[in-house]
Amino acid sequence: MSFNLQALQLPTLKKQSEGPSVIAWQKFLLDRDFPIGAVDGDFGNITDKATREYQTRNGLTVTGVVDSATYGKALAQGFVVYFAIYTNAVKKLLAYLNFGNNEVKDLQKSLTAIARLNPALVVDGDFGPNSTRGLAETYKKRDINFRAELAQQLSNTTKTKLGIDFEVALDNITEYAKRLRQNLSGKDWVKFFPESDLIDDLASPFRQKVQAFEQALKNAGANISIASVFRPSERAYLMHYAFRISNNEIAALDVSSMPNVDINWLHYTQAASVEAAKEMVSAYNIAFRPVLTSRHTQRLAIDWEITWSGTLKIKNASGTIVSIDQPRTSYENSTLWEVGRSYGVIKLSSDRPHWSNDGH
Repeated sequence: MSFNLQALQLPTLKKQSEGPSVIAWQKFLLDRDFPIGAVDGDFGNITDKATREYQTRNGLTVTGVVDSATYGKALAQGFVVYFAIYTNAVKKLLAYLNFGNNEVKDLQKSLTAIARLNPALVVDGDFGPNSTRGLAETYKKRDINFRAELAQQLSNTTKTKLGIDFEVALDNITEYAKRLRQNLSGKDWVKFFPESDLIDDLASPFRQKVQAFEQALKNAGANISIASVFRPSERAYLMHYAFRISNNEIAALDVSSMPNVDINWLHYTQAASVEAAKEMVSAYNIAFRPVLTSRHTQRLAIDWEITWSGTLKIKNASGTIVSIDQPRTSYENSTLWEVGRSYGVIKLSSDRPHWSNDGH
């Protein structure tokens, strides 16, 4: 390969280095099963150790410094895509792949043709944010057919210019486009940062209060179905902004980012951004406006349904037996709510499954 390494302007990374380039390096190591701790953009002791392990496994001089030799090995293993994604360096990526002004124009024309982009990309040789979104949109529309169709669409002039490096360049562009597409908002994000349905994940002393109420319910023969206990702050963020974008309360462009959540809310068009957000709202089964910080993110709430047959005879926290008949569901029976309150587990009447430490 004869790619233009200098075009990337890769910084030397070592202990105390910080920033997007470190994040790219950490993500690269993580995907190759090197333990790096948190992906936080801080080149500390753990990243230093992982870097040394990477150098050892790849027959490099072990220094803990990401230098030209280490970069050379990593680039051969696909690091350039990580660098382009996490440092927002698609122009450097294309320059590295020997795409000059004419080749970039050819790429812009080809993407419009393959995906029938509307509006069409401006063919100006400047692969900026809109062209990047067009690349992601093209992969979203063409998916596994993207590479073959792009190879066919690009001009013979571009293929001749790149020569024997054309196929590898195409591999890199395809992988970059694939990762852009994976980061786009949509229903697939629901599987990330899952909620816990374990009472053990609640904070003390609320955990013990729920456990005592749960034991009383079981002793009385009630049926318990837990939907959610702890909601990670990342999931709360995704739900909150999916809801707001879907209702046109905020533009996708204006959503602030969150560490460790690589979602891109901004699609090729605003309409597509809103549609993807609506998909997320439906997939999350959101009924009420999600907030960024709640009793769920604080480990102080539980969503569950409690049902029973006949008359439920349950002890409250004072040991008094309370008889509860219809309605035989915790969603509607206020007498059961009072029993829960005696244990310190308080029902939020406006949210059918929701109980917490303070009713919020």
